[in-house]
Amino acid sequence: MSKRNSQASKSAARDRLRLERERQAKRDKAKRQGIVAGSVVVVLAIAGGIGYAVVQNNQPTKWEDAASAKVVTPANTSGKNGTTVLIGDSKSDNVVHLYEDPRCPACAQFEQTVGETVNKGMEDGDYKLSFTIGTFLDDRLTGEGSKNALSALGAALNVSPEAFLEYKTALYSTKYHPEETTDELAKDSYLIKVANTVDALKNNKKFQDAVKKGTYDPWAMKMSKSFDTAKDVDSTPTIKINDKKITNPSAVADWETALKDAGVTK
Repeated sequence: MSKRNSQASKSAARDRLRLERERQAKRDKAKRQGIVAGSVVVVLAIAGGIGYAVVQNNQPTKWEDAASAKVVTPANTSGKNGTTVLIGDSKSDNVVHLYEDPRCPACAQFEQTVGETVNKGMEDGDYKLSFTIGTFLDDRLTGEGSKNALSALGAALNVSPEAFLEYKTALYSTKYHPEETTDELAKDSYLIKVANTVDALKNNKKFQDAVKKGTYDPWAMKMSKSFDTAKDVDSTPTIKINDKKITNPSAVADWETALKDAGVTK
């Protein structure tokens, strides 16, 4: 090969190498730009997701909305926002006032042990029954079962006082009262299932619609607030006879003694 040809070959080789390096440099630059752009997209997506989550977390919950919504009061209630529930036709001034929470296991135990006797005393005219129902266990245990059950109790009360009492008994029964750590009462389907064991509520479309639509959710929130501000009530059940707090009875005999001590006679 001549010297001239050799130099030309070398020059051509250098040109090819230079061009290849330039092409590779362009590819590397494009790749880096793509990575940067992709990273920006990911960061923006994450930021957008966080922003969305913050907005969502700042949205009022169903129950916060209900707390400020117009109250539809159930029939058979009285007082401001219908938070006075007084049942019975006693000619006396005697009143037994029960403060309860639907998720409360001690309330369920009280109902299962003494509830029938308490209701009978009201039916016999020995006293009237008054109820203030709270939902503090939803905050303590998380969930919304107490609020949802209270709203359903409002729907039952709208049907009749008897339906309210029978429904409350069913909700507190050994068969249907869930563990307080579960939130079974938050399910409308479960509340309706229990209601179908009560004659006045069985397949009652008006009652079921009220449960599903949350008709009495605002009332439930007002009732819950009434519980929160009640004097000398710091646990459930709290029982007062003629406005005097008593020791919770663990047997029918204890209940009868408490009535006698309070001057309630047949």
